[in-house]
Amino acid sequence: MPVVHAAISTDALDIDAHLRAVDDAASGAMTTFVGRVRDNDPDAATAVVALEYSSHPDAEQILRGIAERAIGDTGALVAVSHRIGRLAVGDAAVVIAVASGHRDVAFTVCREVIEQIKHELPVWKRQVESDGTTAWKGLGG
Repeated sequence: MPVVHAAISTDALDIDAHLRAVDDAASGAMTTFVGRVRDNDPDAATAVVALEYSSHPDAEQILRGIAERAIGDTGALVAVSHRIGRLAVGDAAVVIAVASGHRDVAFTVCREVIEQIKHELPVWKRQVESDGTTAWKGLGG
């Protein structure tokens, strides 16, 4: 099964666990992407202190489908998770690990997964600023 892990989780995301999940002796390349909460946003008037993520009940199934489509017939292996709940600055919101026979495939599949997460995954975030201001960010953001 090329998608070895696809999860929506309230727990902190473990990058090493994702790498272990795609570890395969036939793969000469491994790539990762980690999307973290940052302390700023161009639309924010003050510092960002947290993001609060919520998801649709079907989000995990949709995440698996995104990974499957990105893999296609490449033979790559993918482990991907998106965290929900309140995340502090520096916390990982998304972790993707991809293993494949060659680096170009690993980079291409990894990029496709994160791009489609941003466009398709029904996960929404509420940005919390240091002055108490909040703003909802939706799909495609």
